[in-house]
Parts: sequence; C-alpha cells; structure tokens
Amino acid sequence: MPWTPPLRPSRRSLLAGAAGAAGAALLTGCSDGAAEPHATAAFSLERRMRESAVRDSERLLERYDTTSVTHPALAARLAPLRAAVAAHTAALAFPEPSPATTRTPGTGSARGSAAPARTGTPTASAEPVPPKAEDALTALADAERTLAEARTVALGGAPGELARLLASVAACGAVHAHLLTSTPGATP
Repeated sequence: MPWTPPLRPSRRSLLAGAAGAAGAALLTGCSDGAAEPHATAAFSLERRMRESAVRDSERLLERYDTTSVTHPALAARLAPLRAAVAAHTAALAFPEPSPATTRTPGTGSARGSAAPARTGTPTASAEPVPPKAEDALTALADAERTLAEARTVALGGAPGELARLLASVAACGAVHAHLLTSTPGATP
C-alpha cells in the first residue's frame, strides 16, 4: 500500500515550522526602516571618495585650461584630452536623487544634480605653467600620471562600482600622460 500524507499537519510539524520561522527572523534581523549602519558607512565612504575624485578632476581641468591659455598653440591638441577629463568629472560626481522626487518647496525647481562638466571659458590655475610648450606638456603629463596613480591606489578601499569607475578613469589618465609626451603624428 502506498504512503499517503496526512490531510492536516501534525502538531510536531507546526511547532517545527514555527521554530524555523522564528530562527529565520532572528538570523535576518528586524528593521525599523532606518538604514543599516554598515550601509550608511559605505554610502558615506563612497560619497567622500567621489567628492575627492571630483575635486582632483576639477584641479586637472584647471591645469588644462591654464596650459591652453598660456600656450594657445597647444589648445587644439589639449581639447580632446580636456573634454575626456570633463567627462570623468561628471561621471565621478555623486549621483543625486531624481529631480522629480526632490523639488525645492515653494519654487517647483529641482535641487542639485550631478556636477556638470565645465565647458565654458578657461579659468586660471594656482599651478604655474612652464614657459616652454614642451615643458608645459610634460608638467600636464606628470599631473595626469600622478592622479592616475592616486586613483589606482584608491581602488583598494572603494566600493565595487566606484572601484571599476576609478580603474577606468585611472587607465584613461595613464593614456593621457602618454599622449601628452608623445610626438603627434610620429609612428612608434
């Protein structure tokens, strides 16, 4: 005769199920709706790292601008590299909430958004630009290389997605350093 399950659960199976559910609740923990401390700390770390990376990229943009102003003959050569640094600045900016959900009360306007890439008039940098164009390119390449190395070091402490972005931006900075010190049109 084949075995058939009982039509209703036994008291033992009900108690086992209740004990299992209670154990699962203890393992997963309860939440009052507030963010977990670990998640908040990671969020804060990412925000700080992104803000620092944006400041570094903005300083690099200023160096590109100052070099272009000091050596106008280099402006066309520097323009695509500067545009890439501006794109990196925008990509590294901390993503802000959607404008649809963050309206400033009474104005109907959205609050803050990701830092826009600067594309306007060049600004002066605190860093002096060497008087010779070749030396200016070398100084800019050194700034790119230094920033790329700093971003590579920062990868170890960065959250996953930011680490991937920093790696990509660091690689691009290393390429910029190479392009700034190579002779345009020359074959390797």
